[in-house]
Amino acid sequence: MSPPGWHPDPGYTGIGPVHERWWDGNQWTDHLRVPPAAIRRRRMRIGITAGVVVLAAIGGGLFLLSDNSGDSKESAATAPSTAPSGPPGGGGESQAPERQLPQTEDGYATDLAGGISLPVPHGWTGKSGIAGAGVTTGEYACPGDSSQQCVRGGVFSMPAKALKLDTTTAKATATKDISANATESYGEKIYGGITSHQELKSGPITVAGEQGYLVRWKVVTKSGDDGYVQSLAFPSPRSTDTLIVVRSGFDINTKAPDLSVMDDITKGIKAASGTGSGPGTTA
Repeated sequence: MSPPGWHPDPGYTGIGPVHERWWDGNQWTDHLRVPPAAIRRRRMRIGITAGVVVLAAIGGGLFLLSDNSGDSKESAATAPSTAPSGPPGGGGESQAPERQLPQTEDGYATDLAGGISLPVPHGWTGKSGIAGAGVTTGEYACPGDSSQQCVRGGVFSMPAKALKLDTTTAKATATKDISANATESYGEKIYGGITSHQELKSGPITVAGEQGYLVRWKVVTKSGDDGYVQSLAFPSPRSTDTLIVVRSGFDINTKAPDLSVMDDITKGIKAASGTGSGPGTTA
């Protein structure tokens, strides 16, 4: 269970950055805030900001708080003084005590709210978080903007609501998300935009014991490497009323991971320890 603190609002449907809602350790309260400016927000492109596997494409809703060793602690959260589990304080806000994140399983990056774990391939970097997780590999200077760091491959989880997608079904969610995923991963000035795409794969799939849907494209860019992008949607093992989106993106380059690694990561997604019905993925 997630520790008390400010977390991305799972029900946010507004315009702009995702608001944060106070979680008291048992339930979401009515306390909301705009994330403080001191917290850096960046757009999530598979090929950008390799060191920040945060999804700013969904409004900065993912805080990656520890690596796959699970040794890091959550940063102290600013709690509303009236929050039931918040400590007493003045001036409208006070500091909540630092809480240890649940131990993440060795070799996996854990999405605590989603209740899933992503396998971390050998040589990759995994990050666990309260509302998402990510694995990346192969940093390099981005084409079109050498001041930015890109990665050869990346896989990230996030709640579908944060992406403002149709969450009626896993199929509708994945089908809608793939275009946005491609644009966020390989569009804009970094890659000069996408000139064409080809659908390589789509269909139902079982992920972590839940029935989901997967769509995979090959995209051609104006500059830099072309790429493979994949959007996968499935119900959370923690709560089947909540859909999770897992976005993947790999460069097409001899230095990039083979496409089979994307399949391996997809198949290796499992319910986090103590959550859901079972590990593994089947097509």
